[in-house]
Amino acid sequence: MADYTQEEWQEGIATDTDVVILDVRTEDEVEEGHIPNMINIDIRQGQGFLDEIEKLDKSKKYYVYCRSGARSAQACALMNQMGFETTYNLLGGFMEWEGEIVEE
Repeated sequence: MADYTQEEWQEGIATDTDVVILDVRTEDEVEEGHIPNMINIDIRQGQGFLDEIEKLDKSKKYYVYCRSGARSAQACALMNQMGFETTYNLLGGFMEWEGEIVEE
């Protein structure tokens, strides 16, 4: 896992190949706005989160975010334990995101 600044994260999702943007917030948080082209798997679902993560392609690069960066750091650590090689945590999370946003 690597902690990426907002700038590093934006550059990575723009230039890397095989990128998956993973939002680990709750549905209510996602409805308030999210980063485009993300998939949402709520880390607070516990085993349900692990079950859904297990279905993902471990060879891709995962850019993971939450509201502040704490839950996404946990998600990256769990994913690394599960065999995912490349995960990037967004420092400051969605609260500090300055890139494009989709509002429901």
